[in-house]
Amino acid sequence: MGFFLETLLGGLMTGMLYALVALGFVLIFKASGVFNFAQGAMVLFAALAMARLAEWIPKYLGIENMIVANIFAFIGAALVMFVVAWLIERFVLRHLVNQEGATLLMATLGITYLLEGIGQTIFGSEIYSINIGMPKDPMIILESVIEGGVLVNKEDLIAAAIAAVLVAGLSVFFQKTTTGRALRAVADDHQAAQSIGIPLNRIWVIVWCVAGVVALVAGMIWGSKLGVQFSLATVALRALPVVILGGLTSVPGAIIGGLIIGVGEKLSEVYIGPMVGGGIEIWFAYVLALVFLLFRPQGLFGEKIIDRV
Repeated sequence: MGFFLETLLGGLMTGMLYALVALGFVLIFKASGVFNFAQGAMVLFAALAMARLAEWIPKYLGIENMIVANIFAFIGAALVMFVVAWLIERFVLRHLVNQEGATLLMATLGITYLLEGIGQTIFGSEIYSINIGMPKDPMIILESVIEGGVLVNKEDLIAAAIAAVLVAGLSVFFQKTTTGRALRAVADDHQAAQSIGIPLNRIWVIVWCVAGVVALVAGMIWGSKLGVQFSLATVALRALPVVILGGLTSVPGAIIGGLIIGVGEKLSEVYIGPMVGGGIEIWFAYVLALVFLLFRPQGLFGEKIIDRV
């Protein structure tokens, strides 16, 4: 029982991180109808900015306190992502309004390579570390309930908690704030939103800024766990099955889809992997996503894309 719970909790914590990256896809698609293939590059770019600023700020400003340096680095990296969001809207999206989906997809592919190239030019191509003080050692919980307790990695637990808080904050933002309601109005119908005075350009900048902050938090967490390297951009590929499963237009779907895939990967690797020679964790999510594409292409909570056209 204890081993099963360890695997289950590990899957849930990984799933929250997948959901965090998937949220970037969902937020941008809901507000602009753009499938943002550049989300992985945004995660990488944000993580590079965070890592390098955390290195440069103590060096040039003489700040010795790690917490203060990380706070300044986070704020600086967030400002960088705001500038990136504004530039994308101003020089790309604004000129592609009402274009075909394939055109917009190719534009985000171009943004992907541009961000990766600029990131390498500005921040370098080495492997960098992000030290935000998250403990690396494991701990044992539920000792009084289960014999031997359940072994949990503290870093994964804190990362999952950060992701959960951000997701909850975004849910409140979309449901309770005027800007959030405007974003949902734009998602439902661009022309109707414009007819009541909602400026699409400003909304698109806001949603890309929000997606940039989500990418920054995801990059910060994954960078702390794995180091900041250019392979970090492939994390977005692990989030693609999440948005297919949960639905490309559903924020709750991104969360639940991430949890399902995170748990499914861990449990299948542990209990089915030995029967098939292992490695099932690598392809499990994609097979599950393929099944949904065949039988329910809109995902668990998404609406049919044809209804949006």
